[in-house]
This record gives sequence, structure tokens and C-alpha cells, in this order.
Amino acid sequence: MFGEHELRTQFIKIADTKIHLLEERGGLLRYRRDDVERLIKVSGEKLKILPAPAEGYGVRLLMIKLKSPIALPPRESIDGFVSAPVEVSVKIGNLQVDRFIPGKEKYALYGTLEAGVICRYHVSDFDTREPDSIGVARVRMSNPSNEWKSIERIVVPIRGTTMYYTAERAYYPLLIVVLKNHMPEVNNTGKPPVDGLEAVGESHSLPNFMMRW
Repeated sequence: MFGEHELRTQFIKIADTKIHLLEERGGLLRYRRDDVERLIKVSGEKLKILPAPAEGYGVRLLMIKLKSPIALPPRESIDGFVSAPVEVSVKIGNLQVDRFIPGKEKYALYGTLEAGVICRYHVSDFDTREPDSIGVARVRMSNPSNEWKSIERIVVPIRGTTMYYTAERAYYPLLIVVLKNHMPEVNNTGKPPVDGLEAVGESHSLPNFMMRW
């Protein structure tokens, strides 16, 4: 699925989406995906299918609502995984020839009607094991305060984020959530969440995000 593919006649399946590559005369290859079609001149390059952040219509935040809110004791931490939506970028060299969203996309308003922003929206369980989904995020939560804290959603900055992948799964960077005061602070670290992953882009941290609402 993710990674490099030879420019030859074949089907490539990504979740419920199929990409059809068909060799034609004159060193041409026809790329088809749903109603998208491209002609590619074969030149020795490979087709790269890479994960991309779920920016949709240009949003900069991803909201993951937890199916079960988490209660964290004072001065304790927890490390686990959530599922997360991703997009798929198809490239030849540095040229993006297609980009699509596997599955359904959802959006929600984060904040008030007057000052809120639209973000991608997703509902997920939290577990110490990786979920069986195309997109995964590892979340490390800590409560440095002297009081119990609860969290029911995580809002993550994703625009321009590094992505990671294996052949079968896409990963966001390690996310760190600190439950201090009344505003959880979220850090997209840019670091690989687990070992043995390929990276898309250079690893870099995004500015910390304070969850005001």
C-alpha cells in the first residue's frame, strides 16, 4: 500500500480505494482512481504512495473525540494509541499527481460560534495497543498537577506535520498532552511514535497548542 510501486499494470488497494495502473503504447502508463485519470510517461521513476495529514479543505487542526473520557490521577501519566484520519498523496518524483481521502471525512467547530475554527473530526477509542486502522496516533498524557484531571478530546495541530508509515499503516508523530491548569497543552513533537517507520518530510515539532475549549 504505502511506499514505492513500479510503473506497470497492476491494482493497488488503499482501504476501500483502488488505484489501477495500465501500461499503454509509447512508454505511457494510465493512472486511474475513481473519476481521476492521469497519463504518466514511464522514465524509470517509481510511483510513491504516501500518507498526508487530514487537512481536507485546508484545516489546520484535527479533533479526536475519545469514546470514553480518561480520568488521570495527580502526577501520573498514560501512553496509548488512537485511530486518526489521514489522506493519501500520490507522487512521481516531487510532483503530486493525486491526493484523496480514504473513507468518509467529518468536520466540527472547535470553540465558540464567534471565535471558533473548523477542524477535521474523528471519534476513537484509546488503547495501549495500536488500533487496526489505516491511520494511527500515539498519545502520551501526563498530569503534573495535584488534582485529578479528565480529558474527553484531543485537538492537534496538523498543518505541515511530518508523517510516518509502514507498508500497511500511516502514523502521526508522537503527541504529548499535558493536563495542567484548566487548558490541556498539546505538542505535536514531529518525532516517530514507534521504531522502524519511514518518514515523509523532515522531522520537526509544531508549536504547542493550548486547548482553550
